Amino acid sequence: MRASELDPAQFEDIRPYRDDEVRQVLDRLIADPEMSHAVAHLLLPKLARLEGPVAWLVRQFLRFEFRKARDVRGVQEVVEKYMDLVVRRTTSEFTISGLHNLPRDRACLFVSNHRDIAMDPALSIVAMFKEGHETARIAIGDNLLTKQFATDIMKLNKCFTVKRKAGTRREKLQAATQLSNYIYHSIVNDNEHVWIAQRSGRAKDGLDRTNPALAAMFAMSKDKQTSFADFWRQLHIVPLTISYEWDPCDAQKARELYFTERKEEYRKGKHEDLGSIAKGVVGQKGHVHAAFGTPIEDDFHDVTALAEEIDRQIIGNYVLHPTNLIAYQMVYGEAPDLPVGYPATPWNPREHEETRRKFEERMENIDERWRDKAIQGYANPVVSRLAYE
Repeated sequence: MRASELDPAQFEDIRPYRDDEVRQVLDRLIADPEMSHAVAHLLLPKLARLEGPVAWLVRQFLRFEFRKARDVRGVQEVVEKYMDLVVRRTTSEFTISGLHNLPRDRACLFVSNHRDIAMDPALSIVAMFKEGHETARIAIGDNLLTKQFATDIMKLNKCFTVKRKAGTRREKLQAATQLSNYIYHSIVNDNEHVWIAQRSGRAKDGLDRTNPALAAMFAMSKDKQTSFADFWRQLHIVPLTISYEWDPCDAQKARELYFTERKEEYRKGKHEDLGSIAKGVVGQKGHVHAAFGTPIEDDFHDVTALAEEIDRQIIGNYVLHPTNLIAYQMVYGEAPDLPVGYPATPWNPREHEETRRKFEERMENIDERWRDKAIQGYANPVVSRLAYE
C-alpha cells in the first residue's frame, strides 16, 4: 500500500503536535518547573541560581510571550525571536546560500549533514523562515525524548519521532516502514518540507557521509511500478550543509570517539543528549554557514548512487573555516590552498594568527588522551574536500 493511501492515524505515535493541540501543550509546558529552569539558564544565566523568584518570573514571561499562540505557526513566530537571540549571542556571523534553489510550489526533503543535535535543523529552519519559506518537519531520535518538557518543545516545533530504540528485527522493520511512509506522506500529501540527518547520530569525527541505508528507507514507500529515479524526484531531495567555525561539543565528541575506538564501553547518561543540546545552543560557534544544495533531479537508479550525490553536494558546499585549515596543518604539516569563509577568500595563514592562538589554546584544554581526536575532527572537512577536488 502506497503512503498516499494510508490513514494518517497510523502515524499517531510519531507525528508532531497539531494546531488544535497547541494551546493545551503550551499551558502544560509553561507550568513545568524544568521548562522554567531551562529558560532561566538561557535568558538569565547570572540569576538562574535564585530558583524560586526567577522561576516565577520566567513562568509569567512565558505566559505573556505565548499568550497569542494558538497554532504551530504562532509558536514558531515566538521561537524565531529567541533563535535570533541565540544566533546573535553565540555566532560571530550566520550566512546562508542556495535558498534561491528551493521551489516555492512544492515541499522538499532536506538531507543534512549532522554536527549539532538541535542547532542543525534549527538554523536551517531560521534561514527558511527569514526568506518566507514554510518551515520543515524535523526527524529526531526517540533517545532525545527523555523529559516531557523537551518532548513538548520539539513536537510543538514540528518534530516527529525516529524510533531508534526499536528492539527486534521485526520491530525495526515496522519502524522503518512507518518512518518511510510518514516522510512520503508529509511531502506528497501534506506538502510539508522534511528535514532529516544523512545518517543516525552526529558526525563526531567531522566526516560527513550519507548512509545508503537512509536512501533505502526512503524507498520503502515506493511501489513496484515506479523507478528509483522517478521516486527520488517525487521526494524533491535537497542536500543541506551546515558548517561551524567552532564546535561547542568538540571535547565531548572526541572523548566518546576515544573510548568507542578502544572498544571500551561508552554509556551515555540518561539525559546526556539533552545536555549536549544545551551546550550546542549556548556555546560559542563563531561563523556558521547554511548551504542549501540543488534539488536532485538526475537519474540515480540505486541507493548507493543517490547517497554519493548527496555526499558530493554536502561536501562541495561545506564552507571551510580557518579552524579547519589550522587543524589540517597541525595534523598533516601543511595546509592546502583552499578558500575559507563565505564569501570565499584565499587562505592566508598570516591573516589568522589570532584564530590559530585561540585554536591551540582550546585544544590544550582538552584531555590529552583524546585531544588528537578533536583536532582531527576539525581537519576532516578539509580531508573530505580534497577527496572530491
